[in-house]
Amino acid sequence: MSRSLTHRLGLLVGCAVLLVWSLGPIYWAIATSLMSPTDMSAQPPNFWPPHVTFEHYAKLVGSTSTYLGTQIQSVWPQFSRALVNSLVTSFAATIVTVAVAAFGGYAFVRLSFPGRNTLFVLVVATMAIPAYTVMIPLYRLLVALKMVDTYVGVTLIYVSAFLPLALWLMRSVYQSLPISLEEAAWLDGAGRVYTLCRIVLPLAAPGLIASAILTFLSAWGQFMVPLVFSPTLKTKPLTVLIPEFVTKNYIDYGLMNAAGVLAIVPPILVVLFLNRYLVRGLMAGSGK
Repeated sequence: MSRSLTHRLGLLVGCAVLLVWSLGPIYWAIATSLMSPTDMSAQPPNFWPPHVTFEHYAKLVGSTSTYLGTQIQSVWPQFSRALVNSLVTSFAATIVTVAVAAFGGYAFVRLSFPGRNTLFVLVVATMAIPAYTVMIPLYRLLVALKMVDTYVGVTLIYVSAFLPLALWLMRSVYQSLPISLEEAAWLDGAGRVYTLCRIVLPLAAPGLIASAILTFLSAWGQFMVPLVFSPTLKTKPLTVLIPEFVTKNYIDYGLMNAAGVLAIVPPILVVLFLNRYLVRGLMAGSGK
């Protein structure tokens, strides 16, 4: 009995530490975004906003604020543009990656062609290559193609980085599916493309959704790639814009945390939305 109680207590302590480690930074960002500059610099530090203020969020969405007698203009034009850039590049990379992985993974499982396994291993092995080792060649290539600071250029880099993982995941999903359903469709005269789109892909929905979630979250959180390939606000995402709130004489921690809190809303919504369809996909696949 004592051993069981100790085990449960250790499990509870471990879960509590994990929750604090995971949710602590998010809570601190929310709390700091609701504090005035004076409350943030107080000693001892305030772990809860003594006076809740929305001045940092007001500065993001279009209002002006005053600090030390100086009127600070809104950063909404820059923030909204960077938000659109993040959404465009993340969704574009997700759509292209999932589409290519859906067809490519099927080809590596169901089609026979010379060097099939070797080619798949080479593609997946690119995940082990550090990004900084190919940064200069990629930059020179995009400069030659005039794709620096363009949605197409950034999206292609994301796809090349995230496709191997999605391809490996979809190949594993296709390998777990029985081929008997496809053979029955072929006997009825269905082609491979029709069979893939109407029979195989619905069964592989959990893998497609998982690939979409991983790709979107990875693209949304990218910093080094857009830092190099998105030098202007034309394609600059939130991950690059938010650190620029640090100026020479003043670091606006409240504004940075407010922007960070708003920046985590889209990926949270995507995860919640797709998780619901992930459960549906799993149930549908098991019932067929």
